[in-house]
Amino acid sequence: MASGKEIRTKIKSVENTRKITRAMEMVAAAKMRKAQERMRAARPYAEKIGNVAAHLSQANPEYKHPFVTQRDQDKRVGLIVVTTDKGLCGGLNTNVLRLVVNQMKKWDAANVSVDLTAIGNKGLGFLQRSGGNVVSHVVALGDTPHIERLIGPVKVMLDAYMEGKIDALHIVYNRFVNTMKQEPMVQQVLPLSAPKDDKPVHHWDYIYEPEAKSVVDALLTRYIEALIYQAVAENMACEQSARMVAMKAASDNAKNVIGELKLVYNKTRQAAITKELSEIVAGAAAV
Repeated sequence: MASGKEIRTKIKSVENTRKITRAMEMVAAAKMRKAQERMRAARPYAEKIGNVAAHLSQANPEYKHPFVTQRDQDKRVGLIVVTTDKGLCGGLNTNVLRLVVNQMKKWDAANVSVDLTAIGNKGLGFLQRSGGNVVSHVVALGDTPHIERLIGPVKVMLDAYMEGKIDALHIVYNRFVNTMKQEPMVQQVLPLSAPKDDKPVHHWDYIYEPEAKSVVDALLTRYIEALIYQAVAENMACEQSARMVAMKAASDNAKNVIGELKLVYNKTRQAAITKELSEIVAGAAAV
């Protein structure tokens, strides 16, 4: 059995750890509220421009952008992986990276090659260790996503799609459901497809001003920007929520460990006192 001094040292160490996890829990809670407000503010715009861009793919305009042109066969695809820069957020990154691995296995079975873009340090490290073909990346985004930093690495994929090097582009990220639940999902970015909620097939038509090319080019650029920004904003809200929950669980576990160590310490102390009394009594009896 450990001595009383060793147990007191362990108790002090766990108490210090609990102070850290409590502080991280409160910081994550404050950041989570801001991240959720930012994410919810961006959602309506992202959904609306996504629907308009998807409806555009069903139209028959005089100008057909390459982003809305369906390819006959996918021989090479691009995948944008959105993860966090920091850890200590439970299984958030594990779940999304497991989804990435499963999706890549499906493509590998169909003889489809994959080019990767990593947004976030955790995803970049995993993809590099696993031997993935990472063509671009961005890390150290901080607590607020900035579209100018995101578009650069994503433009590598967009240029590859325009040049015909890849036939489709997908993005993987964590979708925020609520504070306790985050859902990893794969979403197709290019080519544009009809929205899933449209049961009948609509034949959309638009009148462009000043001309179709300038309007469609600007619209699809905004669509890509909105989609990437929304995915990163959702992932950041998921990160802070998962970190808050993980740090609360760590604080609760530390409290339980402290209670168990104090119980062991008291038992050890009582055993030591009993032993000393026994020795004193035995010594007195011997005299």
